[in-house]
Amino acid sequence: MSTFNEAPKVDVAPELIQQAMDVSFEEQLEKTFGGDASVRGSVVKGLVTAIENDFAILDIGMKSEGRVPLREFVDFGKDTPDVNVGDEVDVFVENLDNRHGEAQISREKAKREEVLDALEKACEDDEVVKGIIFGKVKGGFMVDVQGILGFMPGSQLDARPITDVNPYMHTELELKIVKLDRKKNNLIMSRRAVQDAANAGNRDELMAEMEEGKQLKGVVKNITDYGAFVDLGGVDGLLHITDIAWHRINHPSEVLKLGETIDVKVIRFDNDNQRVSLGMKQLQEDPWKAVDDQFPLGARVSGKVTNITDYGAFVELAPGIEGLIHVSEMSWTRKNVHPGKLLATSQEVEVLVLEIERDKRRISLGLKQCQDNPWEAFGKDNKVGDIVEGNIRSVTDFGVFVGLTEEIDGLVHISDLSWDQSAEEALADYRKGETVKAMILALDPEKERIALGIKQMSDDPFSKIADEYKKGQVVNVTVTDTDADGITLSFAGMEVFIRKRDLGVDKVEQDTGRYKEGQEIEAKLTNLSAKDRKIALSVKALQIDEEKAAVAAYAEQEDEGDSALAAALKQAGVSAAEEEKPKKKAAPKKKAAAKDEAEAEKAE
Repeated sequence: MSTFNEAPKVDVAPELIQQAMDVSFEEQLEKTFGGDASVRGSVVKGLVTAIENDFAILDIGMKSEGRVPLREFVDFGKDTPDVNVGDEVDVFVENLDNRHGEAQISREKAKREEVLDALEKACEDDEVVKGIIFGKVKGGFMVDVQGILGFMPGSQLDARPITDVNPYMHTELELKIVKLDRKKNNLIMSRRAVQDAANAGNRDELMAEMEEGKQLKGVVKNITDYGAFVDLGGVDGLLHITDIAWHRINHPSEVLKLGETIDVKVIRFDNDNQRVSLGMKQLQEDPWKAVDDQFPLGARVSGKVTNITDYGAFVELAPGIEGLIHVSEMSWTRKNVHPGKLLATSQEVEVLVLEIERDKRRISLGLKQCQDNPWEAFGKDNKVGDIVEGNIRSVTDFGVFVGLTEEIDGLVHISDLSWDQSAEEALADYRKGETVKAMILALDPEKERIALGIKQMSDDPFSKIADEYKKGQVVNVTVTDTDADGITLSFAGMEVFIRKRDLGVDKVEQDTGRYKEGQEIEAKLTNLSAKDRKIALSVKALQIDEEKAAVAAYAEQEDEGDSALAAALKQAGVSAAEEEKPKKKAAPKKKAAAKDEAEAEKAE
């Protein structure tokens, strides 16, 4: 009998011992646990052995059972779980032994893996799948695709812009998979791709039957500032803003709405590039064909202001027919004003048809022609020479504008402000808002001009001078001012300037320092022109005249003396040849007198 410490003897065949020695420990470990390791992260079949509380107990053929919450057996759209004892279901094995010694399995992940496999195949084969939009988020929609959460961008809902998405919510739709990333759990769906695929066949057929002038029906799918894109059933056509209506529209949205079905006409099409130009107004009669009969030249017509610009206003005379009132034809008096201050959009106005260019589809209209012309009315009530009164509305560098009525002004030019003041001095005496009287000098209603004069309200002092004095007359004048260039004299109420070179013949006499303010002197009136309003005085010319007179007087006395001497010599028997000798000596004096006379004429 063996003792406690002795091992029992077992007879083992030598070949088994050798076989055990040939198998490594790693091989035995892999054999024992390798099967379990391959199950992790995969979908396996499980048998429901019991339902306890809120869990289903499943036997997956491993050393331990697993628990799955009953909520994972609730299908989409139902309230109760669909599972019973004895059912065989697919589950996803996450772990074989959690902290409770149970296998960690999931029914939802198993269904997800199954669906993802099917979706990957559908994506590869470009197949259509079913999905339900159940929520709206920023930029698009949340979609349930067979229990898998996906995203669909807003632009992929329909080929046309959708304003109301309610009809698409919670409704099963046919979709295509745009992108599927299993690792990142990213699923992008598109309904538009299904439509494009369906329309691909229609596009070729439609383009084959396309021709200019053909009338079609289409759906407005997009509206821009320059027009609208119309879906013709697989082919998009551009409806330009100028082809929407015969009348002017500011934006296509004034006439069209997204999703609206409209009748259009094919204007042009390019089969190679599949571009189609459409028109709506071409389906209607051109209103410009009868414009000459409907709106003859010179006719007064009524219309509604449709648009106002910087250069005028557009008036709708009839549907599809508009005319332009240029800013120059809006008012008789308000020239530099924006049309928006004279007219308002939608305002009813009466206008005159001025010109029609049917080829260019233009009508020129006049607004002021339907109103009284204030220039003609003023011309009927007033004439040249009348005295008018008004307030100064503005003072400019070239004159003063005087308000004659509420609408028209007259201009007093700076040359018509004063008889005796310079233009700058006279202009400085007038202020805006002052009331002045003036004489009408000229009336021109066609050019819309009225010339006024203020100085004409009094007698012209020049006319009085021209009546009292003559050119060449010697006058007495008073020195009022002196400077280095000359002296200023007071003559008949007017100031006349004499340059220093006209103050005397000699340089000494041309010194302006010889004259004092208030000093009275004599001068010759060398120029007096009422037409040019010029007065010229000269002291030098007076001196030259006086010298000429003295020389002439001396020559006259000498001639008288020579005659008496000749008679005495004749009696004494002196020859005539001897008589001529003293006469030759007097020749230089005559030359000097002639020179002085020439200088005097030059001064004049």
